Amino acid sequence: MSLRARDPALRPGPALVVLLVLAVLVVALAGPQILAVAGGGEEGRLGTFSTVFLSVVLQALPFLALGVALAGAVTAFVPDRVLHRALPRRALFGVPVATASGALVPGCECGSVPFAGRLMGRGVAPSSALAFMLASPAINPVVVVATAVAFPGRPMMVVARVVASSALAIVVGWVWSRVGVPAAASADQHVEHPGRRAAVLAEVVTADLLASAGFLVLGAACVALLQVTVPPTWSAAVAGVPVLSVVVLGLLAVLVAVCSEADAFVAAGLAGFSATAQLAFMVVGPALDVKLAALHVGIFGARFAARLAALVLAVALAVSLLVGAVLL
Repeated sequence: MSLRARDPALRPGPALVVLLVLAVLVVALAGPQILAVAGGGEEGRLGTFSTVFLSVVLQALPFLALGVALAGAVTAFVPDRVLHRALPRRALFGVPVATASGALVPGCECGSVPFAGRLMGRGVAPSSALAFMLASPAINPVVVVATAVAFPGRPMMVVARVVASSALAIVVGWVWSRVGVPAAASADQHVEHPGRRAAVLAEVVTADLLASAGFLVLGAACVALLQVTVPPTWSAAVAGVPVLSVVVLGLLAVLVAVCSEADAFVAAGLAGFSATAQLAFMVVGPALDVKLAALHVGIFGARFAARLAALVLAVALAVSLLVGAVLL
């Protein structure tokens, strides 16, 4: 059994660890007191901020932890060759198979990027590797269940997310097979670590949990801040324009960089926007955000990353609008 090396770019920085510690302190110590004393005026706004922030963090953390644990298990125990042998070489068939495989293999978006690079290095067609990279963090079972919990009584939101994210992976894969450029790094990135499965599992889970939780805290804070600072008339004005609202929440997903296991709870907190705009937030985020863009540049090269970012954003917004119009 051979194990994948952990990409150093995925290790959490000090700022993300600080964010996680602050979130834990707020939840454990300050949350109940803040909610108890919050009343009118500025205190009322503080109470609203705390309520929204704590709600998003507490609802999302269990799914984040579960998703990270499953992704770590896949990294530690499933060798690359399993997927390599399962994917047809022709893009017409390989891309849909890779998308379906991604739906069955839980993984965070940060881990899926170096995984895609390893697959390319071992001979998998870039179109199929990219389809797997886009599908795995967006439509795996943990994300599907988390979305259902975040939108109770709205099963079509779950269906729409699966359909839109699957369409994104397939379309990007097929288009890339025609107009894609080679990745800068083509060497085999598979590293042997016999007998270290438990160590690799612990390393992956620890690194991903700290990094992802930091981005979750940031995303929850952004949603809470929007709730208390943006005038309702402004939100209503943007939300009332279908295409504009989809673009705005799509770009917001790029900036806040919330992990896919938790982004449904952040999207649900954006209740002033249409269901289609909320869908766009969940479709764009796992495919493209600021941290993923940096990983794309580091692993695939700047030219590859720039073309991929433009393609992913355009297709993600288009499929969100189309699927939202049909299903939501």
